[in-house]
Amino acid sequence: MKKMGENICEIETTDIKYIFSSRASDSNKGNFGYVGIIGGSLEYSGAVKLADLSASSLRAGCGVVRLIVPKGIAKAVAPYVLEQTIFPMQDINDKMVFNQEQINQALNKIKALAVGMGWGQSNEYAKILEYILSNYQMPIIIDADGLNTLSKMNLELLNNTKCKVILTPHLKEFERLSKINVEEIKKDSINLAKEFATKYNVILLLKGPTTIITDGNEVHLVKKGCAGMATAGSGDVLSGILVGLCGYNEPNLLTVAAGAFLNGLAGEIAQEKYTDISMVASDTVKCLPEAIKLIREEIKV
Repeated sequence: MKKMGENICEIETTDIKYIFSSRASDSNKGNFGYVGIIGGSLEYSGAVKLADLSASSLRAGCGVVRLIVPKGIAKAVAPYVLEQTIFPMQDINDKMVFNQEQINQALNKIKALAVGMGWGQSNEYAKILEYILSNYQMPIIIDADGLNTLSKMNLELLNNTKCKVILTPHLKEFERLSKINVEEIKKDSINLAKEFATKYNVILLLKGPTTIITDGNEVHLVKKGCAGMATAGSGDVLSGILVGLCGYNEPNLLTVAAGAFLNGLAGEIAQEKYTDISMVASDTVKCLPEAIKLIREEIKV
């Protein structure tokens, strides 16, 4: 790690190589975790984006992905989902509703969970999120509309959960969570991120030109990514990578930083191939294997 200040380090390839080490020949999918992804709604069904999201989890190395979506969009998503499985949830107007029995079924055997991508807005989501945080003990990545839902809830819930909570906001989403305006965040982003992570006992990944990952004590900086990643679905791909990694790794600061590094590196490779204008989020997913090879070989990137 390149030391940048007190308890602040920039992540380098050698720091995360162990996460992507070779696997034993007698491994099976159960060794690398079942992960779940809760998302989607009619207006934000993004069938292809949801498929990219779940594919990135598998490319990041987990064993099985369960895509948990409203019943009304399950058929639209299904043609884009090959190796993944789909769990249709009860819905109203193609937005999932709180159903305790179905949530328990959907999360059976799940080792890590990502919530919120393509959800849209609904009063039911706070019930779903509160139930999971109050009744489960697993790593949970909250992104996109999951963060928007959380920002309207009592954040003290985060201090009372047994889940290891990983929040992945961009600046505007962090503004909604922290109630601090974007311009103020930009002036002191590292310290404000640390304060929030400490206050609510979470790992915070604050997206930006330099990604800030902190648990409130240590700070890892990831300076990977490119202009071509400014495209629809890129955040979904990152969430997929993170939940995939948490399927078979400890959900700690370095695992999260490794996910951000892998995502950014794959994006850089994709931009080289497809240009900053033409690349799309699925190109980043396609380039994950090449990025993992570079990390394994400790090539300076």
